[in-house]
Amino acid sequence: MSLKPAVAIHRRISEIGRQAWDACAGPDNPFVAFDFLDALEQTGSVGDRTGWAPHHLTVDDDEGRVAAAMPLYLKTHSQGEYVFDWSWADAYEKAGGQYYPKLQCASPFSPVTGPRLLVRPDVDPDEGRRMLLGGALTLCERLGASSLHVTFPHEEDWRFLGDAGLLQRQDQQYHWFNNGYTDFDAFLAALSSGRRKTVRRERRLAQEAVDEIVALTGADLTEAHWDAFYGFYMDTGGRKWGLPYLNRAFFSLLGERMADKVMLIMARKDGRWVAGALNLIGGDCLIGRNWGCVEDIPFLHFELCYYQAIEHAIRLGLPRVEAGAQGQHKIARGYLPAAVYSAHWIADPALREPVRRYLDQERAAIRQEMDWLAEEYSPFKAGA
Repeated sequence: MSLKPAVAIHRRISEIGRQAWDACAGPDNPFVAFDFLDALEQTGSVGDRTGWAPHHLTVDDDEGRVAAAMPLYLKTHSQGEYVFDWSWADAYEKAGGQYYPKLQCASPFSPVTGPRLLVRPDVDPDEGRRMLLGGALTLCERLGASSLHVTFPHEEDWRFLGDAGLLQRQDQQYHWFNNGYTDFDAFLAALSSGRRKTVRRERRLAQEAVDEIVALTGADLTEAHWDAFYGFYMDTGGRKWGLPYLNRAFFSLLGERMADKVMLIMARKDGRWVAGALNLIGGDCLIGRNWGCVEDIPFLHFELCYYQAIEHAIRLGLPRVEAGAQGQHKIARGYLPAAVYSAHWIADPALREPVRRYLDQERAAIRQEMDWLAEEYSPFKAGA
């Protein structure tokens, strides 16, 4: 299947269409699905006004069908990315450069690993990737953007981008891995006795402090659930970021279009919802995204975000749980260090070279830290 030499730019993903986009994105990662990205645009959570201006790229085959696509945004800030380049921007602008705008290939507000250079399965993957990367670099030059950043790609995409000359960055998150557990007790049996007792105690105290905990998906989700969860989200987001990224309409549209991919874990006490954790169900992973509460209940965060996620991943036969960015406290609860990646092209050599040297050192330090954390703090029994 040969590709046409032109790369098209789309200011809205709706110009591309669900069928064409998802044929490239595949069914396994909800954060690059058409419905997720379109919901962000349709509700104004993403757009020129928010500093996330869509500039999605597509490449057609010789029959005129979309063969490859890239979720791409022109950014006027570095918020909502979870791969931090503020120090690069600050240093460059103090030296007289202009760091913004920049181009960002990402799923907005989502520190979730997934495909970024989306190529239809019947198309040569390297040819599709080359066309998309070439188009993005040409767009950088045309728009006067300082740089291109591809955040949270699969390792395969990351290695391709490194071979193409982009700077490679590595960081870590904490993921839970399903080693063939039949139920939560089987997972507990793999822990050291001390950690097993602690997990049981935390679960018991959290569950006894509320009236019920439910996992909602599909037709069970209602606007009343989203109203409650949005209150949690606004409280947490307001304290973390000052201005939460997602608006209320986004959650309604998410529930309308992707209800079968949503798992909303909610806790009720004294007749009202008091806490909730939003997960999306991927093809090989349960992905935790947002958490919030209106009452501080000991260990309820661990129960809703970590332990309930493990239980449901086992029930669904999923091999992993991703519980979001940061948080070494997750290790004690069975979530071990896992590598996450980004790749960066910087136009000006005066910035590119010091960043390259920094990233070389950072990668080595991250790998060393991951090994040390897994060895020193793993909650699992030896050999488990």
